[in-house]
Amino acid sequence: MILDIARLLLFPALMAFAAASDLFTMTISNRLSLALIAGFLALALLGGMALHDMFMHIGAGAAVLAVAFACFAMGWVGGGDAKVAASVALWFGFEHLLNYLVYASLSGGALTLLLLQFRRWPLPYPLAAQAWLNRLHDKQSGIPYGIALALGALMVYPETEWIKAIDLTHLAMR
Repeated sequence: MILDIARLLLFPALMAFAAASDLFTMTISNRLSLALIAGFLALALLGGMALHDMFMHIGAGAAVLAVAFACFAMGWVGGGDAKVAASVALWFGFEHLLNYLVYASLSGGALTLLLLQFRRWPLPYPLAAQAWLNRLHDKQSGIPYGIALALGALMVYPETEWIKAIDLTHLAMR
Protein backbone atom coordinates (compact mmCIF):
# COMPACT_ATOMS: atom_id res chain seq x y z
CA MET A 1 0.00 0.00 0.00
CA ILE A 2 2.82 2.45 0.80
CA LEU A 3 4.38 1.65 -2.58
CA ASP A 4 1.05 2.44 -4.27
CA ILE A 5 0.78 5.76 -2.43
CA ALA A 6 4.36 6.61 -3.43
CA ARG A 7 3.58 5.76 -7.07
CA LEU A 8 0.48 7.91 -6.92
CA LEU A 9 1.94 10.98 -5.20
CA LEU A 10 5.74 11.24 -5.47
CA PHE A 11 6.17 12.07 -9.15
CA PRO A 12 3.19 14.49 -9.36
CA ALA A 13 4.33 16.28 -6.20
CA LEU A 14 7.85 16.72 -7.57
CA MET A 15 6.47 18.00 -10.87
CA ALA A 16 4.22 20.49 -9.08
CA PHE A 17 7.23 21.67 -7.09
CA ALA A 18 9.29 22.07 -10.29
CA ALA A 19 6.57 24.19 -11.89
CA ALA A 20 6.10 26.35 -8.79
CA SER A 21 9.83 26.78 -8.30
CA ASP A 22 10.35 27.89 -11.88
CA LEU A 23 7.34 30.22 -11.75
CA PHE A 24 8.36 31.97 -8.56
CA THR A 25 12.17 31.93 -8.80
CA MET A 26 12.96 31.18 -12.48
CA THR A 27 15.25 28.39 -11.24
CA ILE A 28 14.94 24.68 -10.64
CA SER A 29 17.19 23.25 -7.96
CA ASN A 30 19.52 20.35 -8.70
CA ARG A 31 17.97 18.72 -5.63
CA LEU A 32 14.71 18.34 -7.52
CA SER A 33 16.38 16.43 -10.35
CA LEU A 34 18.22 14.29 -7.79
CA ALA A 35 14.93 13.61 -5.98
CA LEU A 36 13.36 12.51 -9.28
CA ILE A 37 16.27 10.17 -9.97
CA ALA A 38 16.26 8.76 -6.43
CA GLY A 39 12.48 8.36 -6.53
CA PHE A 40 12.69 6.48 -9.81
CA LEU A 41 15.40 4.16 -8.54
CA ALA A 42 13.59 3.48 -5.26
CA LEU A 43 10.23 2.77 -6.87
CA ALA A 44 11.76 0.74 -9.70
CA LEU A 45 13.66 -1.46 -7.25
CA LEU A 46 10.83 -1.78 -4.73
CA GLY A 47 8.30 -2.36 -7.49
CA GLY A 48 10.35 -5.13 -9.08
CA MET A 49 11.14 -3.46 -12.41
CA ALA A 50 13.14 -5.81 -14.61
CA LEU A 51 16.79 -4.89 -15.10
CA HIS A 52 16.33 -4.63 -18.88
CA ASP A 53 13.43 -2.19 -18.41
CA MET A 54 15.46 -0.20 -15.92
CA PHE A 55 18.30 0.16 -18.44
CA MET A 56 15.82 1.25 -21.11
CA HIS A 57 14.55 3.99 -18.80
CA ILE A 58 18.13 5.04 -18.05
CA GLY A 59 18.82 5.12 -21.80
CA ALA A 60 15.83 7.41 -22.37
CA GLY A 61 17.03 9.72 -19.61
CA ALA A 62 20.56 9.78 -21.02
CA ALA A 63 19.32 10.49 -24.55
CA VAL A 64 17.20 13.42 -23.37
CA LEU A 65 20.06 14.68 -21.20
CA ALA A 66 22.39 14.76 -24.22
CA VAL A 67 19.90 16.63 -26.41
CA ALA A 68 18.79 18.95 -23.60
CA PHE A 69 22.36 19.92 -22.75
CA ALA A 70 23.05 20.65 -26.40
CA CYS A 71 20.03 22.98 -26.26
CA PHE A 72 21.39 24.47 -23.02
CA ALA A 73 24.80 25.04 -24.63
CA MET A 74 23.06 26.98 -27.41
CA GLY A 75 21.17 29.07 -24.86
CA TRP A 76 17.75 27.72 -25.81
CA VAL A 77 16.85 26.25 -22.39
CA GLY A 78 18.05 26.62 -18.83
CA GLY A 79 20.24 24.06 -17.11
CA GLY A 80 17.54 23.19 -14.59
CA ASP A 81 15.06 22.61 -17.40
CA ALA A 82 17.52 20.30 -19.15
CA LYS A 83 18.06 18.24 -16.00
CA VAL A 84 14.36 18.03 -15.20
CA ALA A 85 13.52 16.95 -18.75
CA ALA A 86 16.11 14.16 -18.51
CA SER A 87 14.86 13.11 -15.07
CA VAL A 88 11.30 12.92 -16.36
CA ALA A 89 12.48 10.87 -19.34
CA LEU A 90 14.04 8.48 -16.84
CA TRP A 91 10.59 7.89 -15.31
CA PHE A 92 8.85 7.49 -18.70
CA GLY A 93 11.37 5.48 -20.65
CA PHE A 94 11.14 5.32 -24.42
CA GLU A 95 7.56 4.02 -24.28
CA HIS A 96 6.06 7.36 -23.22
CA LEU A 97 8.90 9.69 -24.19
CA LEU A 98 7.45 10.95 -27.47
CA ASN A 99 4.09 11.79 -25.89
CA TYR A 100 5.88 13.63 -23.10
CA LEU A 101 8.02 15.65 -25.50
CA VAL A 102 5.01 16.57 -27.63
CA TYR A 103 2.91 17.66 -24.64
CA ALA A 104 5.80 19.58 -23.10
CA SER A 105 6.53 21.30 -26.43
CA LEU A 106 2.91 22.28 -27.00
CA SER A 107 2.61 23.49 -23.41
CA GLY A 108 5.86 25.41 -23.77
CA GLY A 109 4.66 27.08 -26.96
CA ALA A 110 1.39 28.10 -25.33
CA LEU A 111 3.22 29.33 -22.23
CA THR A 112 5.61 31.37 -24.36
CA LEU A 113 2.79 33.01 -26.30
CA LEU A 114 0.90 33.80 -23.09
CA LEU A 115 3.97 35.32 -21.46
CA LEU A 116 4.82 37.38 -24.51
CA GLN A 117 1.30 38.80 -24.46
CA PHE A 118 1.41 39.29 -20.67
CA ARG A 119 4.68 41.22 -20.99
CA ARG A 120 3.15 43.68 -23.43
CA TRP A 121 0.81 45.10 -20.78
CA PRO A 122 1.92 47.11 -17.78
CA LEU A 123 1.55 45.43 -14.41
CA PRO A 124 -1.23 46.88 -12.26
CA TYR A 125 0.23 48.93 -9.41
CA PRO A 126 -0.80 46.56 -6.55
CA LEU A 127 0.92 43.65 -8.32
CA ALA A 128 4.12 45.53 -9.12
CA ALA A 129 5.36 45.00 -5.55
CA GLN A 130 5.64 41.22 -6.13
CA ALA A 131 9.26 40.43 -7.01
CA TRP A 132 8.41 37.11 -8.68
CA LEU A 133 5.75 38.76 -10.83
CA ASN A 134 8.15 41.53 -11.86
CA ARG A 135 10.71 38.89 -12.83
CA LEU A 136 8.07 37.00 -14.83
CA HIS A 137 6.91 40.24 -16.48
CA ASP A 138 10.41 41.40 -17.43
CA LYS A 139 10.85 41.24 -21.20
CA GLN A 140 14.54 40.42 -20.72
CA SER A 141 13.89 37.32 -18.60
CA GLY A 142 13.41 33.90 -20.06
CA ILE A 143 10.45 31.58 -20.08
CA PRO A 144 9.95 29.40 -16.99
CA TYR A 145 9.88 26.26 -19.11
CA GLY A 146 9.74 24.05 -16.02
CA ILE A 147 6.01 24.80 -15.98
CA ALA A 148 5.61 23.30 -19.45
CA LEU A 149 7.82 20.33 -18.58
CA ALA A 150 5.73 19.65 -15.48
CA LEU A 151 2.43 20.04 -17.34
CA GLY A 152 3.57 17.68 -20.09
CA ALA A 153 4.74 15.16 -17.50
CA LEU A 154 1.49 15.30 -15.56
CA MET A 155 -0.49 14.75 -18.76
CA VAL A 156 1.46 11.59 -19.58
CA TYR A 157 1.94 10.13 -16.09
CA PRO A 158 -1.58 8.62 -15.75
CA GLU A 159 -0.89 6.48 -18.84
CA THR A 160 2.32 4.96 -17.48
CA GLU A 161 2.92 1.65 -15.79
CA TRP A 162 3.59 3.53 -12.57
CA ILE A 163 -0.11 4.36 -12.28
CA LYS A 164 -1.42 1.21 -13.95
CA ALA A 165 0.39 -0.88 -11.31
CA ILE A 166 -1.55 0.75 -8.47
CA ASP A 167 -4.25 -1.36 -6.90
CA LEU A 168 -6.90 1.35 -6.60
CA THR A 169 -9.47 -0.98 -5.06
CA HIS A 170 -7.05 -1.74 -2.26
CA LEU A 171 -6.41 1.97 -1.66
CA ALA A 172 -10.14 2.79 -1.71
CA MET A 173 -10.93 0.23 1.00
CA ARG A 174 -8.59 1.84 3.53
